[in-house]
Amino acid sequence: MSVRTPMLGRFRHGYVAPAALLVAGLLYAPFLWTAYLSLTRYDGLEPPAWIGLDNFAKLFDDPALLTSTRNTLIWVVGTMVLPVGLGLLVAVLSYDLKGGAWYRLPFMLPYALSGAGLAMVWSPVLSHGGIANLLLGVDTAFLQEAPHNTLAMLLVWTWQQLGVNTLLFVVGLQSIPKEPIEAARLDGASGWGLFRHVIWPLMRPLTAVVVGLALVASLKTFDIVWVLTQGGPGRNSETLAVTMYKDTFVASDYGYGSAVAVMLTVVTGLASYLYLRRQVTAT
Repeated sequence: MSVRTPMLGRFRHGYVAPAALLVAGLLYAPFLWTAYLSLTRYDGLEPPAWIGLDNFAKLFDDPALLTSTRNTLIWVVGTMVLPVGLGLLVAVLSYDLKGGAWYRLPFMLPYALSGAGLAMVWSPVLSHGGIANLLLGVDTAFLQEAPHNTLAMLLVWTWQQLGVNTLLFVVGLQSIPKEPIEAARLDGASGWGLFRHVIWPLMRPLTAVVVGLALVASLKTFDIVWVLTQGGPGRNSETLAVTMYKDTFVASDYGYGSAVAVMLTVVTGLASYLYLRRQVTAT
């Protein structure tokens, strides 16, 4: 007796094919082209000239790349401590409060702004002789001196990202079953002990997602840095994404800029893989 294949099952590859072709055309094909350009000398005018791994060898001798790598690491560490850490703190402190949603609202509003728009708002605040200098009574060039400029921009980034991290952690708190918390309270747990031994372990899956998203976002930071400092003064506040942009589109060195892009892609992918693998192993 033959079994008929359902219509949806018979043509399932056909349904998936348009989406797969779209992803291949918009994501994989440009990356393969970038990877090819990274092995060439190309200024956008003359045809690409094959030079092998010379661009990648140049990466290790480029002081601007070393500076941008250092700044990117500062962004990664700062993002884990500030937007993620403070988001968790705000979520926990406001969760049981009456009208806690209203307390969280001011933290949510900046997330509605784009990174470029946010930077334009903060530019007159952080500029030399700007609003921050007047309010603090200091004469500090927040955006002109390294590493102060990176730290100042990290605070702007925190102001924007704090709200969405808070919201995600609130969702995680709402998804926790009430029974384990009530049982722990009956056993005398409260405050920090209740959070550390009961709430935090139950929130671990969501925390892994929040930290993973923050990790990827910090590695490819571009818009805030570009609008506020354009990587300057000089090149002392560049991130890897800004270095890639300047080498490619400002210096018209498409081969070397593509090499930076490939390196950034590999670093982001490897960091994401190692983090997710660690989370899976831990569970």
